[in-house]
Amino acid sequence: MFSCHHVFLLLFLYRYVRLAVNLVAFCLHRPIPLPETPRLTSQNVTVVIPSLQGDGGELWETIRSILVTEPYEIILVTVEAQEQRARRMVKESNFSKVRICSVSQPNKRRQMVRAIPEVRTEITIFADDDVTWPSTLLPWMLAPLEDERYGGVGTNQRLRRAEQPNLQQRIWGYLGALYLERRNFDCASCMVMDGGLPCLSGRTVAYRTSILCDEAFTHQFTHEEWLGQYQLNADDDNFITRWLVSHGKQISYQHHKQAEVLTTLEDNSKFLKQCLRWSRSNWRSNITSMFYDGHIWIRQPWSTYAVYLTTVSHWAILWDALLIYLYFDMAGSWQRESQDKGFAVLVSWMFLSKFLKLLGHYIRYPVDFLLLPVSILFGYFHGLIKGYAMLSLNVTAWGSREGADDDDAYRMIRVGQKHQAHDCRTPVYYSQ
Repeated sequence: MFSCHHVFLLLFLYRYVRLAVNLVAFCLHRPIPLPETPRLTSQNVTVVIPSLQGDGGELWETIRSILVTEPYEIILVTVEAQEQRARRMVKESNFSKVRICSVSQPNKRRQMVRAIPEVRTEITIFADDDVTWPSTLLPWMLAPLEDERYGGVGTNQRLRRAEQPNLQQRIWGYLGALYLERRNFDCASCMVMDGGLPCLSGRTVAYRTSILCDEAFTHQFTHEEWLGQYQLNADDDNFITRWLVSHGKQISYQHHKQAEVLTTLEDNSKFLKQCLRWSRSNWRSNITSMFYDGHIWIRQPWSTYAVYLTTVSHWAILWDALLIYLYFDMAGSWQRESQDKGFAVLVSWMFLSKFLKLLGHYIRYPVDFLLLPVSILFGYFHGLIKGYAMLSLNVTAWGSREGADDDDAYRMIRVGQKHQAHDCRTPVYYSQ
């Protein structure tokens, strides 16, 4: 029969072996290098940007930064109500190589499907309308795709820091930056261990166009079911990642400064709504990956342990409290001095574990180390967000972006329920 000593040791190892191994793996990670004579160039790339507003400063900056990399073309997919704004922005900005098409109602999956048949190149890159690309991005994203075994490529992401933020913006921005830093760490580490990763983020991701044009993919992408009760039209990047894994395609993650995409997150209390949306998406996708698809258990065993299982097993405040309780129960017969020293070692390790994977952020921004207590407390609070998300998995609302919930009723439809189909308009082409 297990004693407290055995239970403590098992729980401690289950929680912290992944951190120790991932720290080593992260240090060993190297992106796939640029080939000396690449077959794929920027002219083999079409960039698709789904957008709600079809206009605005962030979208303008996104298009500008992408055009610097000289792709074959950009397809901007907006909604019919904003199509004229999009046309006007492109025309007034003299953006070359930009095509515009639209759907009747906003929904990212439908916007993506609308654009895919229009793509004329071997590689399709999806990009959000609030990202900034470095001029060096495309060669790094194309390098893995020189190998036909690879079907998708992701890249590391950083938060675009606000200029002269107030205290509230600084705190929320700090939490958002750590979210991206933690994700970069997990992706790079798992890529070294077994070639897996949590998800190829839709902020900027490259795929082979042939995969996206496959009729079977299109049908499943537009008819995904959740628990057999709902048709799911959210979580697009999670679906495509699972599709690649289940169909034997390798995925790559290029963690390199020259492949670093800047993005924005909410710098106010709406960040909590973003966290809730991400948590619901993780629950839905990871449950599907582990208990319905099942391919990750064989193809990505380390990623399954280090990332997917944490969805159901990682609750920071409960783990910390349980380990401390078991420690004192185990050390109850020790001398007081030994007990105190052991407790100091345990608490010190718990403290270190909460920022070791984020060390890169603190090296870049040492002043943020003063906010470390905020990060620790938020980690405990996030358990409440995660628990609420678990109880509301049939909700797909954003709640953090204007117009983003206009199609909320369409993102998850009860199977058998009729819903008006989305029609599209003819694309419009602009060039200098």
